[in-house]
Amino acid sequence: AEGKRQAAEDYDSEILEITEDDAAWVLGKGGRTKLKIARVSKCDIELLEEGPKLEFTGTSKQRRRAMKYVRCVIAQRTGAVVVTDEDTADSCTVQKIPQEAVGFVTGKGGNFLRTLEDEYGTIMCFAEREGVELREDEMELLIFGDRAGRRGAQLSVLGVVETKVPGYFTDRWHKNGATFESKSDLTGDWGTATMELNQDELSYAIGSQGKTRKKLAKSSGCIVQYVGSIVFMSGTKRQRERAKEYLKMLLQQLEGPTWVEVRDRDDATSLEIPSDCVGYVTGRSRETLSMVEEQFGTLMFFMDKGGKEKEKESETLAIFGPLRARRGAELMIMSAVERKLHGYYTESLRDKKTNTKGFDTDRMTMEPEDLAYALGKEGSTRQKLAIA
Repeated sequence: AEGKRQAAEDYDSEILEITEDDAAWVLGKGGRTKLKIARVSKCDIELLEEGPKLEFTGTSKQRRRAMKYVRCVIAQRTGAVVVTDEDTADSCTVQKIPQEAVGFVTGKGGNFLRTLEDEYGTIMCFAEREGVELREDEMELLIFGDRAGRRGAQLSVLGVVETKVPGYFTDRWHKNGATFESKSDLTGDWGTATMELNQDELSYAIGSQGKTRKKLAKSSGCIVQYVGSIVFMSGTKRQRERAKEYLKMLLQQLEGPTWVEVRDRDDATSLEIPSDCVGYVTGRSRETLSMVEEQFGTLMFFMDKGGKEKEKESETLAIFGPLRARRGAELMIMSAVERKLHGYYTESLRDKKTNTKGFDTDRMTMEPEDLAYALGKEGSTRQKLAIA
């Protein structure tokens, strides 16, 4: 209560006068740049036509961050960005980049940096720090945002640099286990775990268009990125443990059938799928299963104890991830099976309303015409209800 009262007393507005050219630059295409600064700083920003002026509304820390980000954005329009130690002391990661990789990291028209900013909720720019002398073959990239966002963006940049200049970061990892993390971010049980993969493992762990890496990250809640052949996993101790375990589960599939006992786990669900429906649920080249994983942020695979067995009536699908994500994926798979084998799961089910607090499942039987209306075209109404 005391913290809320202090925050309320600290909440105010400030005005910054800028030029018309600066206003257009800060606004960005379709207002994207202004919205991005507001999102990263958690400060409301309005462009006032008279002046023109920018109005910042929020706590003093939010206003200070937003104004700092605006100054960095404006400076990029006219030349080099110059910052002070004070600018980089708060929610900022400073990463040295070899000169030969700067264009590669920036991308055409700054597209790669803008993509990372959108993906991780950060503000990024190359800058010079007052009083800091760099080697001629290096530049510094500043990454502003919260800890997880900054780390995700930083590791993505490290991966790109390593592609352009092999060994630039991995040589240091091999030498002393460097994880390139700011000491100020190492609070609580936050940290980074690493693991080196061979080429076959690396290709499998990345997946087509990086989809396997992304599902590992979403299902574990951990930041997962590959720098050369090294996997970097950043997050809390629990997140790192899960990411490492999930990765090992996937790699075991390269060697043969995999079985994980999920009964006593709080991060896993198992679902029996009739053998006749396994191909339907999986899809061609695993497309259907991958779509469900991507939609809900889960890791899913069929388990097999191996050995010679009689023809089975069903196969066990394992679903890993947070409770809500697992349940969403489980219900979508059950729905797919029901379309193929009507009544397989629902024949013995009755309406149910739970009284438990927190996350749970209620059931309601619907008439066919009501069901069609509640689903909507291509499931659009169902999705709208879920989001709401």
